[in-house]
Amino acid sequence: MPKPMRLAMWSGPRNLSTALMRSFSSRPDAAVLDEPFYAHYLKHTGIDHPGRDKTIAAYENDWEKVIDFICGPIPGAKTVWYQKHMAHHMLPHIDSQRLLENGALTHAFLIRDPAEVINSYTKVFPDMTLAETGLPYQADLFARVKKLTGHAPPVIDASDLLIDPPRTLARLCNSLGITFTDRMLHWPKGAHPDDGNWGVHWYANVNGSTGFERYRPRHATVAERFEPMFNEVRKLYEELSEYRL
Repeated sequence: MPKPMRLAMWSGPRNLSTALMRSFSSRPDAAVLDEPFYAHYLKHTGIDHPGRDKTIAAYENDWEKVIDFICGPIPGAKTVWYQKHMAHHMLPHIDSQRLLENGALTHAFLIRDPAEVINSYTKVFPDMTLAETGLPYQADLFARVKKLTGHAPPVIDASDLLIDPPRTLARLCNSLGITFTDRMLHWPKGAHPDDGNWGVHWYANVNGSTGFERYRPRHATVAERFEPMFNEVRKLYEELSEYRL
């Protein structure tokens, strides 16, 4: 029997994270979990996201209990538990060292060109902050995992995932010690039962899809007021990109 794996995939916003969750949901051996720290993030920050109150009411918003849960039993007698985590949800007061304890979680990272992230996110939230890119937390956690384990955890880039989904997913699976299946290239159209209740506000594109979209080069540039932030996160992105599969 394969060794059970709790796969914590760390992403920023607008990074194909939901599509990748759909991909893993198509594996017969996998359960999926959608942004378990989101309710805590909404409650603590007071940020006015669509469906905020319903999300806080419906999901655990004590970060310590969330960590206990994601390190606990894998649902449904599955051997892989794919956990979609948004790096910017990990607020400074959360003791993320607990995520590294006892080897309960296997960490991996999904990155995307920060110019594309900033342009996409600011269409909805014009006052994006550095932390909201997710890259500062991704870079910090990556370094700590690498130091703890003695090797670099897996990194995949959203553009590589769109350019060649089979190759990128196969490399990811190989790095994790699980078998790639071409079932990961397709999923049923519509919402997934394990989507968070915020999916009605955010997942329209994925819900209308049955697989990864065709790659389209964007050659994105950011607005002048975001250039200082972009220059800072671009360095973090490039550091992580050196390790991408």
